[in-house]
Formats: sequence, C-alpha cells, structure tokens
Amino acid sequence: MLDKHSPLGKDARFDGNGVQVFEAPDFSLQQVAGFGKNFEKELSAQLGKLPAKLGAAQVNKDCTVMRVAPQQFWVIAEKPLAVASPEFLLTPLSSSRCRIVLTGEKARIVLARCAQIDFSVEAFKPNQFAMTGIHHTPVLIHCIGANEFHIYALRTFALNAWEWIVDCGEGVVSL
Repeated sequence: MLDKHSPLGKDARFDGNGVQVFEAPDFSLQQVAGFGKNFEKELSAQLGKLPAKLGAAQVNKDCTVMRVAPQQFWVIAEKPLAVASPEFLLTPLSSSRCRIVLTGEKARIVLARCAQIDFSVEAFKPNQFAMTGIHHTPVLIHCIGANEFHIYALRTFALNAWEWIVDCGEGVVSL
C-alpha cells in the first residue's frame, strides 16, 4: 500500500524572528457544488451556517465552509464529512492540496511580499480568504487569526510556493 508523503519533505519548518512557516498535513478538504434551487438550504441543514458572500469563511462546529464561487463551497474539517443529496456534487480535494501555515507578528509582511493583495489588518480580516497566486502558483490564502494564515497550494506546486514563502520570510526576519 502506498503511504501518503508530504510534497515538502519530512520536517519542513522555518522559524524566524516573528515568522513561522510549517505544514499542517492532517485535514480534509471537499468541494461541494450544487445546481438546484434548494442546494444551499440542504447544504446548510447538513453543515450549519453558510457564508453569504465570496471570500468569506464560516466556522461551524465540525468544519469551516468557504464560498469559492456561486453555489460552490470548500469544506475543511479534520476528517471527510458525509454530505449527500441529489442536489450536490462532492469532490474530495485533500490529496491534491498541501496546507502551509504562516504565523507570527511579521506574517502579514511576508504575505505582502508573496502576493499582490492588501494584507493589512483592516483589509484582510479573520475568516476571509483570497484565491490568488504565489510565484505563478495558484493558492487559496485563509486568514485564521490576527497573524495566522493557512495557504492551500496544489501538491504539485507546493514546494515552489513553500520556497517562495520561506525566501520572503528570510528577507523579513532580517528587518
């Protein structure tokens, strides 16, 4: 049987003055899309409250739900959730993504060097996310707390994103 291995290697971690970067590998990511009039009502009955607008994340009891497109959500949890309805299309994405955690008092400075988004506290608040790119790599950046972010990158490009984030972190640490 094949074992799951990180695309970042065994002990990927960067600790600098005010910046930490590491992988958080154990998570479930599912994409749920729907087509019927009752899609969101049925999904809400199974998952809890849904975010009202694009770019918003809703933290519920067992999961975090992100509205990534009209009638399309990412569901992040510790383990896959059993959501089922003829109104849903469920796609597991866990094995295709790597979750990189960026935290620390200088995390927003690092992100500002990685992607062309306003990462100020006023503009990018907890439970917001943005789909963007880091060094030609598509990523989803989710603000977890004041200075904590989860970055979801495709596994095939995760090392590229990781190296870019760490390079930016090394530059910030010397400030």
